[in-house]
Amino acid sequence: MSDTSPADSMAEGFEAQRDRLRAVAYRMLGSHADAEDVVQEAWLRLSRQDAATLHNLAGWLTTVVGRISLDVLRSRQARPEASYDDRLPELVVTLDDGPAPDDAAVLADSVGPALLVVLESLGPSERLAFVLHDLFAVPFHEIGRILGKSTAAAKMLASRARRKVRAVERPTGAVREQREVVQAFLAAARHGDFEELLRVLDPEVKLTVDTPSGVVVTLGATKVASGAKLSVGAAAQGRAALVDGRPGIISWREDGTPLSVIAFTVVDGRITGMTVVIDQARLALMNLPDPA
Repeated sequence: MSDTSPADSMAEGFEAQRDRLRAVAYRMLGSHADAEDVVQEAWLRLSRQDAATLHNLAGWLTTVVGRISLDVLRSRQARPEASYDDRLPELVVTLDDGPAPDDAAVLADSVGPALLVVLESLGPSERLAFVLHDLFAVPFHEIGRILGKSTAAAKMLASRARRKVRAVERPTGAVREQREVVQAFLAAARHGDFEELLRVLDPEVKLTVDTPSGVVVTLGATKVASGAKLSVGAAAQGRAALVDGRPGIISWREDGTPLSVIAFTVVDGRITGMTVVIDQARLALMNLPDPA
């Protein structure tokens, strides 16, 4: 006979689901802090439930997290002053010290800035239908229940969202190949080789720099190449990283505090996007590793 109480079993079941629930909420909201708040609220609601009435704990928790996230999204829409459109999505940064995985699924599983930006453009119902069905395989009839809509309506919302998401340029090529493109860019920048910079940069490359005073965007290979030597000076002393599954660089000051994080988007052998974070407030929130 088991000594585990129903409450203990429920707590263990929740902990087993916590990472997945956090992932659902993050993809819904684009904010790690908000995702943590949603998961905590889900736990509070679970703790008030009678364990005997829960026949599918994972499904119940997914539904609750979906509903809470939907409320947060609708609240954002109702308060334009709280819009997240002027922020870059949060980045997940890890040191990239191991051998390069050749499996492109490593990239496909990550939710980088490009996807988070397009998700922000979806309506709350579209976003929920797409995230739950396409990313977490929740059946449409369950999504319909969360939204208070029919199964057919939930399918239509997901289909509409999918068309918008597919229009977003996705990174292609194995991680090793992407690293090689980034290394070629860094070498060309260090040597001031303008022609080589233009070769590895997509003509319509977008450079986004997150500064303490706001986000600055530069468009076009010529402009990005012109400022590349200055922008990668610190990167030359940095360490390779994976930033939302993409090749990147972390740099530190001499005192060990973070200086910058750079993420590169590589498509068909050319850099189509660079995201540079130099805002100390944002860097402090990234939980970056210490320099070796």
